[in-house]
Amino acid sequence: MPTYSASDIAPVSADRESLAIAGDSGLTFAGRLRPTWSGVGAGLAWLAFGYASLHWPDIGDWSRTEAVAYVAFAVAALILVATTAHAALGKFGEGVQKRAPWLLALGVFLTLWELATAKFGWLPLPFFPPPQSIVEVYTDDAPKLLDSVFASVKLQLGGYFIGAVVGFLTGVSIGWSRLAGYWVHPILRFIGPLPATAWLPIAFFTFPSSWSASTFLIALATGFPVTVLTWSGVASVSTAYYDVARTLGAKPSFLVTKVAIPAALPHVFVGLFMGLGASFAVLVVAEMIGVKAGLGWYLQWAQGWASYNNMYAALIVMSLLCSGAITLLFRVRDRLLVWQKGVVKW
Repeated sequence: MPTYSASDIAPVSADRESLAIAGDSGLTFAGRLRPTWSGVGAGLAWLAFGYASLHWPDIGDWSRTEAVAYVAFAVAALILVATTAHAALGKFGEGVQKRAPWLLALGVFLTLWELATAKFGWLPLPFFPPPQSIVEVYTDDAPKLLDSVFASVKLQLGGYFIGAVVGFLTGVSIGWSRLAGYWVHPILRFIGPLPATAWLPIAFFTFPSSWSASTFLIALATGFPVTVLTWSGVASVSTAYYDVARTLGAKPSFLVTKVAIPAALPHVFVGLFMGLGASFAVLVVAEMIGVKAGLGWYLQWAQGWASYNNMYAALIVMSLLCSGAITLLFRVRDRLLVWQKGVVKW
């Protein structure tokens, strides 16, 4: 009767496993080169945008039509390659594949926009400029636009930082101290609900310069939601945390910095997000009325000269700046609140 040892069986099993892994790898690699419907649709939409830009003549004089078309063709090729081999390209391919429906919608929108403005004039000019007209602003008027972006970012960061710091400290004081709540709460209820833009006449009369007045208004718009949400976060901390810390000999300063503030951080970030949106609105109004610099001033200047392509270009830049600031704030929140991952729902 033949007998087999474990050492005789192991090589055979290992060979079979290696062959199975090799077969699975081959199937997986073949699957990686399969195009997806959303990716093909997005690529075709961008091809249609480029074709529409080159096929029909422009009804106006725009010098960036060919450049826009060639960029559209390049984007279409990139989408098709990335979505076809998205599994083999790692995070980049997966990211493009995930955004393929949005890329499809954007390609269709750009195609219709091009046809309705530059080719057939369905939408009246200059109120609705074509895409290549927006591109001309970014290439020909880049220095002025960049100066406006720098001025807006500098003003926004200064006012937002001051408002966030003052609002955070005020919220912690109200949430922790009854005495501070007694004196500050009525003032907060009187000033907070008023929109920051309502203080424009007083601010521009009181402060020595329009820059300092605008900084104050941005800080005011930021500080109110940060104060309220920080106060709510500190006040809602469970008393059991304080009792445990006191049992272990914690002092009041430890209770504030190591118990109350960390537990209130989710509420603080909600206030920071709300203050960010409010501060951007005040920024534009302040730059339009008082500060002769920034994207708000650029919008008013473009509207005065009926340069609607410049106006739309500034609006796109403003939207990207706000979206980038929100994304950055999300990254900071995820880094600071990594210890609460899975506990706090956003």
